[in-house]
Amino acid sequence: MRKRISVLVVDDEKEILTFVRSNLVARGFEVFTARNGAEALAFLEAKSPDLMVLDILMPEIDGFEVCRRVREWSTIPIIVLSALGRDHDKVQALDLGADDYLTKPFSVEELLARIRALMRRSGGDSLASPNIPPEFESGEVRIDFEKQLVFVRGNPVRLTPTEFALLRELAVNSGKLMTHSMLLSRVWGPDYRTEVEYLRVFIRRLRRKIECDPNNPYYILTEPRSGYRFRPSD
Repeated sequence: MRKRISVLVVDDEKEILTFVRSNLVARGFEVFTARNGAEALAFLEAKSPDLMVLDILMPEIDGFEVCRRVREWSTIPIIVLSALGRDHDKVQALDLGADDYLTKPFSVEELLARIRALMRRSGGDSLASPNIPPEFESGEVRIDFEKQLVFVRGNPVRLTPTEFALLRELAVNSGKLMTHSMLLSRVWGPDYRTEVEYLRVFIRRLRRKIECDPNNPYYILTEPRSGYRFRPSD
């Protein structure tokens, strides 16, 4: 029997919690709820849901701080659901560890599409690169694609599912120019082709984790106004 996907929905608005919960339950999800950031953090310490849908504007501990704390120890996929629609807020949430950002008001269909796409990445499914080798190595970076593990200088590096999917696309196409639209459509999906800011944030996150000097990257190279290229082994 197929396991139900479990989702933690965090929002201080009772109407939003009820709306999201009822729609997800009706579609076969197992849903837990929290009314604030403190409840969410306490729940995550006790249980391990498959995904979290997180509001930003909450009393005491807001969604930004929840993202920051959770990313200190967990790679759980996070979709931010917020009334804040400014690019600055979106970038801040993504940079703190969110995988996706959906602005209120939203449709159930759009939320479900985002959840499905994120769970595909969590399961290791790729929208491209079907002929992926078991492992990849370049310099001090080693990637085990089958186990979704990354090592830098022999030390394990914890990546979120989205970070891993992006690194995988770059690595399996090592040496090739990967354009912005190509990476966005392969990792996030065709609806994200113009979301270049997503890509900039996640490249920055990857560089912080695998580069000795993120400001002067050796592995993930920027091709100005075009895209990115992973430096192949010498």
